[in-house]
Amino acid sequence: MEKRAPRLQFTDEERGDPVLKKPIRRAQKAAAKADRARDKIPKKTVKTRERVVDPATGKVTTRLKFEETDKKKPPSKLTHAVRDAPVNAALLQFHREIRQSEDDNVGVEAAHKSEETAELSVRAGQSAYRSHKLKPYRKSAKAESRLDRANLGYLQKKAARDDPRPSGNPLSHWRQKQAVKKQYAAAKRAGQFTGSAGKTAENTVKAGKTAARESKRAAAFVGRHSKGFLIIAAIFVVLALFLNAISSCSVLLEGGLSGVVVSTYPSSDEAMLGAEAAYAEMEADLQNEVDNYETQHSGYDEYRYDLDEIGHDPYVLISLLTAWHGGEWMLAEVQDTLSMLFSKQYQLTQDVEVEVRYRTETDTWTDAEGNTHTDTYEVPYNYYICNVKLHNENLSHLPVFIMDEDKVGMYSIYISTLGNRPDLFPASAYPNASTKKEYTDYDIPPEALKDEQFAAIITEAEKYLGYPYVWGGSSPKTSFDCSGFVSWVINHSGWNMGRLGAQGLYNICTPVSAANAKPGDLVFFEHTYDTDGVSHVGIYVGDGMMIAAGDPIGYSNLNTSYWQSHLYGFGRLPAQ
Repeated sequence: MEKRAPRLQFTDEERGDPVLKKPIRRAQKAAAKADRARDKIPKKTVKTRERVVDPATGKVTTRLKFEETDKKKPPSKLTHAVRDAPVNAALLQFHREIRQSEDDNVGVEAAHKSEETAELSVRAGQSAYRSHKLKPYRKSAKAESRLDRANLGYLQKKAARDDPRPSGNPLSHWRQKQAVKKQYAAAKRAGQFTGSAGKTAENTVKAGKTAARESKRAAAFVGRHSKGFLIIAAIFVVLALFLNAISSCSVLLEGGLSGVVVSTYPSSDEAMLGAEAAYAEMEADLQNEVDNYETQHSGYDEYRYDLDEIGHDPYVLISLLTAWHGGEWMLAEVQDTLSMLFSKQYQLTQDVEVEVRYRTETDTWTDAEGNTHTDTYEVPYNYYICNVKLHNENLSHLPVFIMDEDKVGMYSIYISTLGNRPDLFPASAYPNASTKKEYTDYDIPPEALKDEQFAAIITEAEKYLGYPYVWGGSSPKTSFDCSGFVSWVINHSGWNMGRLGAQGLYNICTPVSAANAKPGDLVFFEHTYDTDGVSHVGIYVGDGMMIAAGDPIGYSNLNTSYWQSHLYGFGRLPAQ
């Protein structure tokens, strides 16, 4: 039987914690389902002997004890195949010999085919029977696996609650979750999860006795080899002095290296370039269809086009694939994922309109007296207009829709570092390729920071300088888009407005003129992309500067021609 997932016990304080309430409910629900699934496994009664000692007389008696335990799991299909291999081989040889002599005898051949069919039916029946017998074991294993995931969800939430520091950036948060996974797996293997305090105490006593026994053995061994251990001890002291001198550097180096490893694309160049080429080929086929649409979809009187540009950022594609597949992947493994991403990025549709139009026709005729007459009249007919629309949902918009928070967090790490491979897609060969960007910094005048409200805003906002722009992102775990960034900052600086879009943030503000704008006000822009109303928002910090989620999050000068051409206005947040 597979090892059971632990049934965690929760304190009243944990059950009352709003942060833990939901994961606790999931873990308890998963445990109940796992118990029900285990109860459906066939049982058998096992007879055991139990020795009982009478404390008064010291007399020992043996009693029979009947316990119900799970039946042993039936052998798998592979086990049966191995066991039956000699029989199956003999049958195959038998049928082969019959075929050699049956060519001239249709009756024998028909009988032989019937025999083969019957044997296949028997084997299929045996396979179905085994599958049926294994069903409760499969269900139990699946339920135990779900319970493991639910337990991990609770433990990871608890770790984040007890030590919230890693939530400040996606890399630290990911490393914290991986550490919890390792600890959980190790504790499960060691059987450290128990259902009662008594059992825990029993395990502790056993562990103490084992440790004492091993200590005695080790002491005896050292005594027999004392000279050798003295030499080893001397070498150890020298190494300890040397390592102590470089320990602080090694810790920094280890942290830096682990950060680089986590943020580096793990797949081979061949796989990544192949995936980019395959996606580009699908885009080329789509462009060809658009260019030849009237030839491939003929039969309409008029064609009208509303077409977005075709193209993507290859770093977005590879970051998406790596986060989606949880690390390294081979080209053959991502073909379905490429098709899924392509279908979500591009939608080519047509809508046919039918207009009733009129054409002028004439009818010439001659009367009985030989006079010719011409009649003119309007004849209605259907005029077919094919409206062709190609929508490009920008590949960088997809992560927040198709992945959970953890995967979006990993995507933001990869895209912020370009997988530590800026050479992989040079801009000369890939015009749409991202380039690594350093954020623009700015020293806010000290007098502006005397305003406590503004100081709180800027303290929170500057925590995320350099974070990449992730469309739809709204927390440090996923990184931010413009409105997600501003919503997070104000909600962690004294307000409680929830997650609002750029237009929603404008709606809660009181408009102020540019002349009256002060540090801490919001600044809004329009038509930064194809949408009506407010489309971008930042936090004004004074002297014509703002901090906003560009790519990456950083400071920007509002006096540039771009921002001035899109400036919509300033707004003041409501009083706290």
